[in-house]
Amino acid sequence: MAGRGIGRALLGSGLLAVTVLGGAGGYGIGLLTSAASEPNGRAVPLGAVTPPESTPTPAPTSTPTETLKPQRTPTPDNSAPLRADDLSYQTREFDTEGVVRSRVTVKVPRNWWMTQPDPKREARFTDPTAKRWVRIESGFSLTRPPAASMELRIEVLKTQVPADQLLTIHSQKVDPSGRTATLSYSYLPAGATTLRYVFVRWAALDASGKVAVEMSSTGLRQDADALLDVLDHATDSVTRKDSPL
Repeated sequence: MAGRGIGRALLGSGLLAVTVLGGAGGYGIGLLTSAASEPNGRAVPLGAVTPPESTPTPAPTSTPTETLKPQRTPTPDNSAPLRADDLSYQTREFDTEGVVRSRVTVKVPRNWWMTQPDPKREARFTDPTAKRWVRIESGFSLTRPPAASMELRIEVLKTQVPADQLLTIHSQKVDPSGRTATLSYSYLPAGATTLRYVFVRWAALDASGKVAVEMSSTGLRQDADALLDVLDHATDSVTRKDSPL
């Protein structure tokens, strides 16, 4: 029951921001809540830079004024919160396709409907209001433990999320067993007016200790309790069985 333990620990820590991260790049449903590639480019150590032996060019006497985008101000959504006690669960089954085909079974809220992109790298279950959902991704190679996967995602967020999406990291937690890692953050999607709160969890399902399933639950600030309950049910029930494509 590692999922329940880490969920409660995150709630105990509260949703207190520790840093705000900005960068370049876009975001749809995918970047912030699905597997992303490693960031490109490498910083050059300052000590490795050798100035040329020539007369330096005088500094310009004036600097062009940079055009800044107006700061976006989120508007609260005061909808009634999603409540964990109101949720009932059922086991759903679906296939994801990546390096292999993975047959996934998982418990999700009973009345949430399923959609899948093309190609089927994940499945998403959305609540009747379309304000909350849980996403489950599989079919990828088992290459990294949960903690390393979380650190990689944080680096991607730092470099690829625009500053006007107001990304805020709230918490990072690795289960003592090392079998799960959970990242919590909020952001303002492009074209939206309300902040979204996200919990992403990476789970290892076998003795290899490598991530087999990535899951995320997304909703409103007042939904945090229930979003973790959804994620905990998914963590405690998820299975993956692979076959060739």
